[in-house]
Amino acid sequence: MAWYLVILGVAALSTYLLVPLVRRYAIRLGAVVGPSERRVHSDPTPTLGGLAMLLGVGIALTVASQLDEFEPVFETPTAIIGTGVAAAVIYGVGFIDDMREMSAPAKTAGMVLAGSILTLAGVTIIYFRVPFAGFVVLSPDLSALISVLWVVGMANAVNLIDGLDGLAAGIVGIAAGAFFLYGTKLDEAGVLDPSNVGPLIAITTAGVCVGFLPHNLHPARIFMGDGGALMLGLLLAASTMAVGGQSDDPFSGQAWFFFAPLVIPIVILGVPILDTLMAIVRRATRRSGVATADKEHLHHRLMRLGHGQRRSVLILWTWTALLSGLALYPVYTGKGDAIVPLGLAALALLLYTVFHPQVRRSRNAAGQEDGEAADRVAEGPSG
Repeated sequence: MAWYLVILGVAALSTYLLVPLVRRYAIRLGAVVGPSERRVHSDPTPTLGGLAMLLGVGIALTVASQLDEFEPVFETPTAIIGTGVAAAVIYGVGFIDDMREMSAPAKTAGMVLAGSILTLAGVTIIYFRVPFAGFVVLSPDLSALISVLWVVGMANAVNLIDGLDGLAAGIVGIAAGAFFLYGTKLDEAGVLDPSNVGPLIAITTAGVCVGFLPHNLHPARIFMGDGGALMLGLLLAASTMAVGGQSDDPFSGQAWFFFAPLVIPIVILGVPILDTLMAIVRRATRRSGVATADKEHLHHRLMRLGHGQRRSVLILWTWTALLSGLALYPVYTGKGDAIVPLGLAALALLLYTVFHPQVRRSRNAAGQEDGEAADRVAEGPSG
């Protein structure tokens, strides 16, 4: 754990120090995002902050490669090199989109390419468990397909939630930290192979988020851009696939979570995943393109409810932390599995009640009718 914390510190410090340099580079390059109807910021702000994150990842992994404690991970470096190359490729896709907007098919093709590089490097979902259903060993073709879809889904989820200052970096930082704790618990139990790259990628991802946040909190001095958001999504996908998709040991008979490790990131990343699913349904209902931007995401709705940027971000960070705690509680205590499905159902119902527009409109209409009725009673009979 101590050496993992060293890597966390290296990733955070290097990213923090690189951001001002990248900010100046972005301004010189003209990569500055102005205010618009699609965005909530009011001042022109440099983007390309993801470049500092990418460099921070490279520095942290280079330092780790020189430490004896991580020697098993680098004995066969294919997976870690493949992850680095895939991160650079998907950042490049986002960089191009930040500089001049790409078409949705071209952007998706770039994400598929990055996901394919991961699968060729051996970072794939091989073992797939479905809670209460069974255990499946995927064929090579199906493994590659599901792995690429996992990468594309994670990348888009992070990209869609990146709408307020500090929101995406905070959520990914919390999620990566939580998944690191999950991975190290499996490692301590002897379930995870010492050469598994998952925990190292997770702690590095958390570190670059920590280093980037001071520059990105409201009012942000720099944005991570599509490049940074897509890269963070890929790194989360890589760590979760390495840990959850490559272990065939159900681990100590935990009834719900350890039977399906890939459920863990879905729970921890509940906020961006829910936001993505709602966006897909919303845009399909309106018959608009899935990539069509709108201002109906969870963070936009929170702001319409009267919360400012900082409070909206804090609320969604708290949701992510609660979901992480819900996932990790049975992992570290060995009990409480039964409350997890009920807890998830309760949280989903609460989110639906608070954020669903129709429910909110009905509540507002009912309140308005009650107010009008009270006014009529107060006025008394006319004539």
